[in-house]
Amino acid sequence: MAYIETIDPEDARGPLRNEYDAAIGRAGRVYRILQVQSLNPETLHRSIGLYLASMHGPSGLARAEREMLAVVVSRANDCFY
Repeated sequence: MAYIETIDPEDARGPLRNEYDAAIGRAGRVYRILQVQSLNPETLHRSIGLYLASMHGPSGLARAEREMLAVVVSRANDCFY
């Protein structure tokens, strides 16, 4: 497995702290997929925006269908979702 330097939630400050706090508000924790973007809080912020637009924005697919697609793609990529 590759090593990616990250900033742990307890060490986050400034804009990264804000992103982590928002993540905790949404999901109750800061998932690793967010932590791997921690060295660039602006990129993390935009990534979360893309996720929220894709999963919660207007779509021809129901939310459950979008989640199902995410699970299938993650499984095909041998990733945990």
